[in-house]
Amino acid sequence: MTHLDPPGGHGRPAVSSASATAALARCVSVEPAKFAAAHWGHTPLLSRAAELPDPAGFTDLLSPADADELLSRRGLRTPFLRVARDGQLVPAARWTGGGGAGAEIGDQVLDERVLEQYAAGATLVLQGLHRIWPPLVDFARDLGLALQQPLQINAYLTPAGSQGFATHYDTHDVFVLQVDGRKHWRIHPPVLPDPLERQPWGGRADEVGATAQGPAALDVVLAPGDALYLPRGWLHSAQAQDASSMHLTVGIRALTRYALVEELLALAAEDQRLRASLPFGTDVTDPDDIEPELTETVEALRDWLLRADPDAVAARLRQRAWPAARPAPIRPLAQADAVAALDADARVTVRAGLRWQLVPHGSDTVALRLFDRTITLPAECEPAARVLLSGAVARVGDLPGLPDDADRITLTRRLLREAVLVPA
Repeated sequence: MTHLDPPGGHGRPAVSSASATAALARCVSVEPAKFAAAHWGHTPLLSRAAELPDPAGFTDLLSPADADELLSRRGLRTPFLRVARDGQLVPAARWTGGGGAGAEIGDQVLDERVLEQYAAGATLVLQGLHRIWPPLVDFARDLGLALQQPLQINAYLTPAGSQGFATHYDTHDVFVLQVDGRKHWRIHPPVLPDPLERQPWGGRADEVGATAQGPAALDVVLAPGDALYLPRGWLHSAQAQDASSMHLTVGIRALTRYALVEELLALAAEDQRLRASLPFGTDVTDPDDIEPELTETVEALRDWLLRADPDAVAARLRQRAWPAARPAPIRPLAQADAVAALDADARVTVRAGLRWQLVPHGSDTVALRLFDRTITLPAECEPAARVLLSGAVARVGDLPGLPDDADRITLTRRLLREAVLVPA
């Protein structure tokens, strides 16, 4: 996390290192190396607005007026909004309905019902904003590169004096970015350090409640422009002060060592010793009966793990990680026009945020692995493809390794159609 590689290759997304570094700097008041060593996955970090590069705050990412726009004029549907009151989710039927003639879909957000809930003290949670609000689409892509992790971004709009959710913990790390108003946060140490997604706080509600009664590790009021980092598992609650509050929560969906364990076990199905049936008549409820089988299984698993192939594990993890972070949006109509008008003087570049790997595939082809598919190209296209995928702007007629402009145009047109490249 302290080093940013050049765009593209080995699955790293094509986004400039400068924009990624700037995105992280908006969230933490310390150098990336110090954040990685002292805070990442370990301890919270409070960063005041005056300590961050843009003391003006985060309204360029999403302002209260932008939130009103989303809630009233964009035809928002569930699950892009949740409503919470007194620590409980309000059923969607109370604030959704049909959108009138030509828009009869029944789960659209109704602004007058949202007003009713908000005025009564409910917190509004705009979800998945990294998919629907352009500034946050770009910010999530850049910050995701800096952290090398997929992200999600929600906004929390809380009326004055209200608290949307009781003390709880998240199963992913978060950055809290205070946009508007002031919010009082109480942070307590974990009852379960580093919880997995399958270990939500509800299963430990009594422990969470008891710990929340004790002294807080951090008791602060966030003002506009302040940022707070919380590792997964840290307990937290937040209450708006004498005016309404709005903050962004950036959730970091980090892969864990347990993910490696899961993929290793999935691959272990290749081992015949581990596929063997238990002996006839084994009573699986009797510890004495299963003890010799357990010993044999552990030995077989240990032998297999010593032969585990890192390439196979990485391939399975790629299927998890790559689809979790989409590349930059493309404009289908403009893209189609670019394909139709393509000539040797056209300039193109790789789609921002795209993860790719270019690897040999047989004796006369190469495979371009993407987040959702694999494209096979003639081996002679590899030098040109690497230039096109480098992150730099390339003129089609200057691509190396191909005999003439017709072949260069054919390759470029293919990659434009596949949404790998975009017009520069």
